Amino acid sequence: MKKKEESRASIAEADQRSIAAFVERVWSEDGLADRTLEAYRRDLEALVLWLATRGRDLRSARREDISAYHGAQPAAVRSIARRQSAFRRYYAFLARSEPGFADPTLLIERPKLPRSLPKALAEREIEGLLGAPDTGTTLGLRDRAMLELMYASGLRVSELVELPLAALNPRQGVLRVTGKGGKDRLVPVGEEALARIGTYLADARPALAKGRQPPALFLSQRGEGMTRQMFWTLVKRYALKVGINPKRISPHVLRHSFATHLLNHGADLRALQMLLGHSSLSTTQIYTLVAKEGLKRLHAQHHPRG
Repeated sequence: MKKKEESRASIAEADQRSIAAFVERVWSEDGLADRTLEAYRRDLEALVLWLATRGRDLRSARREDISAYHGAQPAAVRSIARRQSAFRRYYAFLARSEPGFADPTLLIERPKLPRSLPKALAEREIEGLLGAPDTGTTLGLRDRAMLELMYASGLRVSELVELPLAALNPRQGVLRVTGKGGKDRLVPVGEEALARIGTYLADARPALAKGRQPPALFLSQRGEGMTRQMFWTLVKRYALKVGINPKRISPHVLRHSFATHLLNHGADLRALQMLLGHSSLSTTQIYTLVAKEGLKRLHAQHHPRG
């Protein structure tokens, strides 16, 4: 512990702040496990210390610096993959927050690993989660509307909490969503989600707005827009309430569940790509693996010769 504190003390304050902001972002957006977040932090701190020997810091690192670091730090394939994941995520985070920043990890080849499947809840678990908020309260109405909308439309958590009030067209039943890269897409909203949002807008949002006109669709108790951290916390709380292990769930799991359940019910892959806002079909195709795994389990459980 003492050695870890000493190494962190030798890292510039600006780099410490940047790493801390990155870890908070991936925690709130992706719901990564604490040990993964700590591993990412360690990987980035080790990179900082190594870069310092070459007279560079995180922001000035070049592609050849990152490649040389991997070559100088041999490790198991999975450790290298995790390290590269930490670096790619960190530099993508910088590129989103600092226009014009050149990501040094873009052309670095990734090690090949078995493809992991995204987690998805069973449909009955989703039903339990959606029914967990107490809709007799202002916050319960808001939370039910948020959960319904995220599952009904497959939104990223950042897209959900950043929705402006003007994004919703209840008459047409669609939502204008600004996704990654500032790209807009129209997403249909199901009848149940529309009804829950309508109730929230009529009976809860005015109380949360406190007589003001905030632009955000979903408001906190302070009358301001929700944050990813707030939504992550309430998802965990409702999971516990209905007996779902919190380690199995994150806001992103609702998006995975949306995609998996659509495919299980016969949705077209191209249509799913558009709904999710994926720029590449290959990103969407991993959900077909999830659906196939579910079908195989169903067959094994119920078929006479399964």
